Amino acid sequence: MVEFHDYFSLCLICLIFTIFIWKLSKLLHANHRLPPSPFALPIIGHLHLLVLSPSPHRAFHKLSIRYGHVFRLYLGSTPCVVVSSPETAKEIFKTHDYAFLDKPHNSSVDCISYGASALIFAPYGSYWKFMKKIVMSQLLNTRTLDVLLPVRNDEINRLIKCLSQKANDGRSVELGLDLVKMTNNVISRMLMGKRCSEEEDEAEDIRKIITEISELVSKFNLSDHIWFCKNLDLQGFGKQSMDIHTRLDALLERVLREHQEARKQKKDTGQVRDLLDILLDISEDESMEMKLTTDSIKAFILDVFVAGTETSAITVEWTLAELINHPNIMKKAVEEIDQVVGKNRLLQESDIPNLPYLQAIVKESLRLHPVAPLIHRLSTEDCTLGGYHIPANTTIFINVWEVGRDPGHWENPLEFMPERFENKQLDVRGQHFQLVPFGGGRRMCPGTSLALMVIHVTLGSIIQCFNWKAGKAGNLDSIDMEEGIGIALPRANPLVCVPVARLHPIPLSASDLNGQSDG
Repeated sequence: MVEFHDYFSLCLICLIFTIFIWKLSKLLHANHRLPPSPFALPIIGHLHLLVLSPSPHRAFHKLSIRYGHVFRLYLGSTPCVVVSSPETAKEIFKTHDYAFLDKPHNSSVDCISYGASALIFAPYGSYWKFMKKIVMSQLLNTRTLDVLLPVRNDEINRLIKCLSQKANDGRSVELGLDLVKMTNNVISRMLMGKRCSEEEDEAEDIRKIITEISELVSKFNLSDHIWFCKNLDLQGFGKQSMDIHTRLDALLERVLREHQEARKQKKDTGQVRDLLDILLDISEDESMEMKLTTDSIKAFILDVFVAGTETSAITVEWTLAELINHPNIMKKAVEEIDQVVGKNRLLQESDIPNLPYLQAIVKESLRLHPVAPLIHRLSTEDCTLGGYHIPANTTIFINVWEVGRDPGHWENPLEFMPERFENKQLDVRGQHFQLVPFGGGRRMCPGTSLALMVIHVTLGSIIQCFNWKAGKAGNLDSIDMEEGIGIALPRANPLVCVPVARLHPIPLSASDLNGQSDG
């Protein structure tokens, strides 16, 4: 009988303790409220909600209409949180920036970018800090960009001359091709001291590799998100990544070998040093706190080409398409340029601060067509977003595309209206969170200043020098605005239009192109 009472007492104590723990757990859970989440399927989680949409940012937008600006998903076994308001963007890029400095794992990126040695994809830590310091203090600082200004001016000249020849012949232009060629040459000359288009095979290889990387990285890889697929290459992405890496590495090995030989001559002649010269000097400097390896240099070259060529070209292409569809806005922009710059010289980078309407047009284009519609981060510790508890090791998707359309911050958010920026001192450099096309915080795009220089001057120059008519024969009323697939949000259909010279003669800047290849 005594044993029964002892047993009963023990059971009672266990029951009371269990109820206490349950109540305490509910209380703690109330203080750690997780974001709402749609119904998930076993193994695949919420993948079924994304399969039918070719654009993840649009699929996330549809889900946010039902579940709000902060909601939770499982992509396979990967816990994810999607945020899509300026307020939550501010929490990530400013309030809790320290908790979102890492990047989620991507096996394709790891393979292609030398084990994530590139600054864009490197995990946060001492190596990333070292690379960021080099980039900001020596490679993309104001002094280096000023020294390389003639390179950018010359490439704009070449683009204008090429378009002028096509205008004289009455030929249509697939503008994206000319813009990518120009931005490729700008980056190539700033980085390596030579033009891509002077070696057409190499230029084509670079363009093809960049396009393949953009498409591959934008695809969902089952091996990264479903645990039992980790060592399987069901979609062939592993094989494709290795193929890209092999071709890329062979190309970069050749570039570095040729550059090392040319570098010896530069030291003797006192030629202007390019970015690769600076990187090689750093790699040989024994006093640096970390060793810059050959793979690190290759990864940086890849970074610059991926981030600096397609993105700028695509932004100019989207913006000109919007201007063709909005002739009154185009007219107002051209009038501003004529008033500030005149008709006897080509627009320069130094003119941009005096062209507020042109700046407003670029901001509006970046709002509607951001260069990175989704920004990925990885939480490294527990924190709170939008009042919800976000556990560590959660992949965060910032839907930049939707942030820029938030109706709580914009009047008529779906319309192309540059005037909305005329009385607002909003910047795109990560300080105003209604507009974050380049991200924000310590991990925002380090090449923002260079990208904005190239975008403003290229767009301003081509509308200063030419009127633009839609279609191959210049007889279409408007341009379609359908989005394609890729990490840089390309157009689904190329922008085809006819340039018509509006200045006679077409002005070019000081560096004469006579006798030079049109590229």
